[in-house]
Amino acid sequence: IFFFFFRTFEDLRRKPRWIMGMVLIALLVSAYAFGISYKVGEAGMRRFMVEQLEKNPNIQSLDPEAKANAIDMQLKIQGYMRYSIPIIVVIALFIGGLLYFLGTKAFGGTGGFMQSLSVWVYSSIPPTVLAMLGSFIVLAIKSADEIDLATSQRGLINANPSMLIDGKAHPLLATLIATVDVFMIWGWILAAIGLRITNRLSSGSAWGVVIIIAVIGVLFRLLGAIFSGNPG
Repeated sequence: IFFFFFRTFEDLRRKPRWIMGMVLIALLVSAYAFGISYKVGEAGMRRFMVEQLEKNPNIQSLDPEAKANAIDMQLKIQGYMRYSIPIIVVIALFIGGLLYFLGTKAFGGTGGFMQSLSVWVYSSIPPTVLAMLGSFIVLAIKSADEIDLATSQRGLINANPSMLIDGKAHPLLATLIATVDVFMIWGWILAAIGLRITNRLSSGSAWGVVIIIAVIGVLFRLLGAIFSGNPG
């Protein structure tokens, strides 16, 4: 399988491409978001919103009618956000490609932005496809009551040790441990191979870029866990 990706990245170095891969990822992530929303239903989404808003001291001081209005507003925002997921995914992929481009230039890489964007997209495809397909299967098997929206934002397949941690009690620890994830590590390996080939970097330099960007991503996830109180 890695030989296939060697050939793919060699081809991407000569002729970068990313549109179809970007569309595939955006469609899968959007389908998962709509699928989990449909599974838990409006009642499940409302319960989740109540749990999240109750963590905010300012919300706790509101009267019942004001709380209900705040929950209704959050549900509307979430509904709009689901429709904007493809745009969000595309923007995130472009940002990732830009970070790889800047990182490879700092390490003396020869490739352009399109090569870096292609590497980000193609290294994301296999982990995303497997994680989403697995999540769709779990979504079909599990009952709505068994799905925890707070811990399922990134999928329902736990390919990391965070399943051993109570994410609600220890969101920061669960987020940190969740980075030791089979799918994420697979993506990092593919990215390091891709950057080495498309940018003519040494293996050490390619891994340096991947690790630095990965650490930045982990820091943002930890910040998200701090502000939301949920594992990221």
